[in-house]
Amino acid sequence: MKKKRLGETLQERGKISEADLHKFIEKQRGSLLHLGELLLDRGVVSKEDLADALEEVSRVAYVDCSAVTPESEVLKLIPRAMAERLSVLPIRRDGRKLVIAMAFPQNLATLGELRFTTGMEISPRQSFRTELQAAIALNYSGGGQRPAAVSITPGKVAMHDEIEFISASSRQANQEAMQEMQADLRQRKTPAVQLVSEIIQIAINKQASDIHIEPRAAETIVRVRVDGVLRDVQSVPRALQTSLISRIKILSDMDIAERRTPQDGRFMVTIGERHLDLRVSALPTQYGEKVVIRLLEATAPLASLFDLGMPADVSENLWQLVNQPQGLILVTGPTGSGKSTTLYSCLNKLMKPSVNIVTVEDPVEYVLPGINQAHVNTKAGMTFASCLRSILRQDPNIIMIGEIRDRETAEIAMKAAQTGHMVLSTLHTNDSVSAIVRLLDLGIPGYLISSSVSGILAQRLVRKLCSCHKVRPATEEFRSQFAQVGGLKPPATMAVPIGCERCDHTGYSGRVGIYELLHLDENIRTVIRTTGNIDQVRTIARTNGLRLMLEDALDKLRLGTTTMEEIFRVVPTETAGTQAECTKCAERILPNFKFCPHCGTKNATANDGTRSTGLRSLEEEVLQ
Repeated sequence: MKKKRLGETLQERGKISEADLHKFIEKQRGSLLHLGELLLDRGVVSKEDLADALEEVSRVAYVDCSAVTPESEVLKLIPRAMAERLSVLPIRRDGRKLVIAMAFPQNLATLGELRFTTGMEISPRQSFRTELQAAIALNYSGGGQRPAAVSITPGKVAMHDEIEFISASSRQANQEAMQEMQADLRQRKTPAVQLVSEIIQIAINKQASDIHIEPRAAETIVRVRVDGVLRDVQSVPRALQTSLISRIKILSDMDIAERRTPQDGRFMVTIGERHLDLRVSALPTQYGEKVVIRLLEATAPLASLFDLGMPADVSENLWQLVNQPQGLILVTGPTGSGKSTTLYSCLNKLMKPSVNIVTVEDPVEYVLPGINQAHVNTKAGMTFASCLRSILRQDPNIIMIGEIRDRETAEIAMKAAQTGHMVLSTLHTNDSVSAIVRLLDLGIPGYLISSSVSGILAQRLVRKLCSCHKVRPATEEFRSQFAQVGGLKPPATMAVPIGCERCDHTGYSGRVGIYELLHLDENIRTVIRTTGNIDQVRTIARTNGLRLMLEDALDKLRLGTTTMEEIFRVVPTETAGTQAECTKCAERILPNFKFCPHCGTKNATANDGTRSTGLRSLEEEVLQ
């Protein structure tokens, strides 16, 4: 016997005409809404009539979520994030079964996931998605009454705030397409536009830096990068994939007919009080085009160096370098390590009426009033090098270059640093000393590096533990890992991530910087100018008291700010070397020193390969 469909059942009951049914079936094609939701949203059928028809078609009883009060114990079986993602609400226990209201009770994948999560058999009930989302918000909030207004924490936006799309293109066709999409969003006519808006709002609320829309064989997954780590947000039906990608490409002024080559674009959004610049990249993959959206806040981060987590000694030394009348200061680290934030914090502190600050960036990430910011446009021939030549004719005091990518840009930057300008820029290297190797590899002469570079700051970002973390006695594994990265005196306790609503059940909330500042003194300059031996540079720097990023990370570990797992994930450990401790002053020094540089205690009388007499080894320290 052929199974009845919802539309046919409603038509047989006289609740909808055949013409209206066909009209709404056409509207429902490629829509995020199911037919029943679409009919209910348009007021074509009543909720009672639709519920009766759904019961007949699905043979699953309907339950009105607004009229039920779930048991508090069963709510704990399914996390709120999962309930929102699957549109489900646990109601009560029924023996070995768990009664759950579901928007899609026939979805076997959802039933399997619920069964695996709860460890119980699932007894589904039918409900509408809008009712479920409202009930989830009400019951998981812990209160019995719906709040009159949505409470938004600082930096977040309400999901009902209107989002305005702004074109970054001057083409008339793109401007008209943007206006059409804005009208669609207001009238709630096109689900794909609604979905784009929802994804962006979710990303903003989670403080995400990137949105990934990844096509898979059966569905399209939306992920966001929060605190440097990707998280799954939601899945989009395969039928909506093309429509969703096309809408984003229209917003970004890309060619929607071209699906075989990578494309780049951008658009802007305004939501509430926030203004964001969205950089979009589309890449053809096996199952369709993968889209990545970088979210850039229009307002500059004005945090102080202390707020960024920079140690007081590093901050003081960096500030002394920045306040010099000329020189080149490099900030190094991988993409997303906070280099731009550090540079903008320095510029914000340097900004005053008597100083002319000019930047050249690709793209301009933050708008900082009071400085002149130029945007690289390679298609128009406006590169870092050509921009930099023009900037030098603009009578600047301080120049910030977004990134040194080639020899030409590096040479111009260094000559500018020699001719009375303070130049700030970035490089992609593992640590501070490696920046010198990078410049040498670019073909920059050693004499030019030694006479231009004042200091090199290397940095990373590690996730901070959320306030929900617990402090427990240090385990043997923790002590062993502490020794493995060259640390001395493992702490007696360790902080362990737990997870809560505030941190999205990850155990981490926000990030803090770890830093390593190499100050080029005369000895280091001599080595760079003559031999270029990087090992010698590193040895001299360590002798002068260079503290590695790893040591800064271990200090933050001792304070309970982060975890060992984060340090292993983020910090390069290959250059850490072995440390030791002076038996007199207890300062950490390198084991190959003959004397402690802090107090002068003798370490060894000869280089005979024996263990230092005045030092305790790392292994001895750990085993105590």
